[in-house]
Amino acid sequence: MRVVAEILVGLLAALHLYILVMEMFLWTTPRVRATFGTTVEFAEESKTMAANQGLYNGFLAAGLIWGLIAADPVGRAAQIFFSACVVVAGLYGAATASRRILVAQALPGAITLAAALLAG
Repeated sequence: MRVVAEILVGLLAALHLYILVMEMFLWTTPRVRATFGTTVEFAEESKTMAANQGLYNGFLAAGLIWGLIAADPVGRAAQIFFSACVVVAGLYGAATASRRILVAQALPGAITLAAALLAG
């Protein structure tokens, strides 16, 4: 189970690195605007805010990666903590921005958190 948990943590980190790239560097591109359902005008007006959100997603990814490379018990604790942070961020995003965030962020975070807890 430990290997499965670590694979899931790595995939969750990759997801958040991808979100970082979309929000910090690709926010105004047609593909990312379609993904987030924004207009050209809104994307231009909100690109600083989106970059800030991207940075936070990068911090989540960094914490998950730290959990993979740190020795236990710190590594396992970091995996659990940052997976839980992803779940909370996903739940908040779903409640305030879009229900799609439940599937895109909260669900992968919850699956990863469960695996990390079960890996004991």
